[in-house]
Amino acid sequence: MRVVVIGGSGHIGTFLVPRLVRAGHEVINISRGIRTAYADAPEWQQVRQVATDREREDAEGTFGDTVAALDPDVVVDLVCFTFEAATALVERLRGEVGHLLHCGTVWRCGPSDKVPISETTGTPPVGEYGIQQDRIARMLKEETASGGVVTTSLHPGHIVGPGWHPIGPLGNLDPAVWYTLSAGKPLQIPGSGVELMHHVHADDVAQAFERAIEHRDAAAGEDFNVVAPTALNVRGFAHVGAGWFGRSASLEPVTWERFRRTTAPEHAEASWEHLYRSHCFTIEKASTLLGYTPRYEPEAAVLESVRWLIEHDELKVAGPLVS
Repeated sequence: MRVVVIGGSGHIGTFLVPRLVRAGHEVINISRGIRTAYADAPEWQQVRQVATDREREDAEGTFGDTVAALDPDVVVDLVCFTFEAATALVERLRGEVGHLLHCGTVWRCGPSDKVPISETTGTPPVGEYGIQQDRIARMLKEETASGGVVTTSLHPGHIVGPGWHPIGPLGNLDPAVWYTLSAGKPLQIPGSGVELMHHVHADDVAQAFERAIEHRDAAAGEDFNVVAPTALNVRGFAHVGAGWFGRSASLEPVTWERFRRTTAPEHAEASWEHLYRSHCFTIEKASTLLGYTPRYEPEAAVLESVRWLIEHDELKVAGPLVS
């Protein structure tokens, strides 16, 4: 099949595009053309690259025409963030594409009140990003149910992998957290330390997209959580992370008020956004209908990211990894 991947040079596409080529598909990658994938692979030599500015074309109402002109059997949209953009693409591809797959987010669910969270048991989303993605997922289900485009939405957790910083034990991207843990110094943690984060390796997300394409009938009109088999809480994540450096985590619980006073605003806000949601999801639906079998536990996925950053001098730590 001819598969058009929108945004295929990013986190997920780095692994998805080579997977699709190996599966025998003809692959076209649409991107802005300003960066390459995070990890090189020989399969990229067989991929047709189409450079375009989606934001500009969405504003002009022409992006759907760009996609349709490529005559795809399958479209995988990895970089759609607004309801208007998603709706415009669906309307343009109606009757012209066999399967449209959309990448959403677990933030389509609000703060947890019961875990694990299934595709039907989450609380209403909070924040514009989650609200938009929830609207998109619901629109796609209705589109397929009404006899329109066959759609599938997949909702990853916190994506990690080689080449970029992972969401760390405090629910933010502050690199100083890793230095503190690697040095065995006290780490202030806001709240109780039992708040949950649910990571997923980018290649496992790619696996889920590949399986959804393979099992089109089972995936038609469905939405899927795509996360690691388990989730980490703040306390456990910190202890695991310190152990990678042969250290024991020294944790100092503090109030959110104090944490905000002693933490850079952007990191404090990111911590709040991740931790007050306290997410843990079930992958039973994806496993049953798609055969989704993630390779990575969350700690293994994050360790791969941390190791890559250290080896490429992009993360300062107090000592070497011992695991």
